[in-house]
Amino acid sequence: MAASPAERMSRRYSRRTVEVRDPHAELLADFRAGMLEAPRSLPPKYFYDARGSALFDAICDTPEYYPTRLEASLLERNAAAIIEAAGADTLVELGSGTSRKTEYLLAPLERAAGEESLYVANDVCPEILDEAGERLLERFPGLTIHALAGDYGAALEALRADGAAGQDGARLFTFLGSSLGNFEDPEAIELLRAIRRTMGSDDHLLLGLDRVKPVDVLEAAYDDAAGVTAAFNLNLLSVLNRELGADFDERGFRHRAPFNHEESRIEMHLVAQVSQKVRVEAFATTLELEAGEVIRTEISRKFDAKMIDRLLSASGLRREREWLAGDGWYSLLMLRPDPAG
Repeated sequence: MAASPAERMSRRYSRRTVEVRDPHAELLADFRAGMLEAPRSLPPKYFYDARGSALFDAICDTPEYYPTRLEASLLERNAAAIIEAAGADTLVELGSGTSRKTEYLLAPLERAAGEESLYVANDVCPEILDEAGERLLERFPGLTIHALAGDYGAALEALRADGAAGQDGARLFTFLGSSLGNFEDPEAIELLRAIRRTMGSDDHLLLGLDRVKPVDVLEAAYDDAAGVTAAFNLNLLSVLNRELGADFDERGFRHRAPFNHEESRIEMHLVAQVSQKVRVEAFATTLELEAGEVIRTEISRKFDAKMIDRLLSASGLRREREWLAGDGWYSLLMLRPDPAG
């Protein structure tokens, strides 16, 4: 009896958990480290509950938010050239999410490698990996997908362990969305070094980076006229209320997203409108915030040529090619391990 479509698809999709996470314990640790005293901050990963994820999708559709559109246009126009330059039959994506933009690369990958084409998708959310996998297998009948559920470091560690048994063919690693911009220099360099340690001599890395541009364009992208980004930022307080038994009042805060010239980055802030006390039951404590006090919720660095060269030099990577969009507003960099790095 012939295998059903579902059975055939199951043979082409596998998901492995490479990191056992306790999200609540992580939130407790991050809140303790960043919120109990000023200056207060939280990492941006807590934006993405169900409502936050929906709001981020809506942000990407606002007229002001250029990064997603510019990167997608670069991938759409140059996907075949990227795959040809990489000479790869395997695509490895860190932080794959829904893999929507990745489809531009998978089409020429499948044409070039046929049934040998392999997509290794990494994300912290198993459900997103499964949903994306089902959609991609329907579109690309020759593709096989190996999903790795965990953070970047755990996925790279698993790939290095797998590579110890031998790796056939070249791989194209991708780190898109200018996600590197969410890291300070030491963390960004360490992540790039971890990718470099995982790559073979014939492998490439495709790195998406948002570039420095006029300040009014930058600030509008993170503070759109419709208030979608403001709602996204303020929703973090609802996450804290639900998960930590806090009583933050969204009406007592406003969204702000200034460009920090000295650090070359947008900073997302929640600004206390008035002096207030916030009870946090998970810590049996009360936070006292002054009027005007800031909670920093995200950084998004914008790169110039000198910043990029410094990161690559420190990470053991060298530039082979670059594709630019929007008068140099966004870059896709094709990188290789530097033998001297």
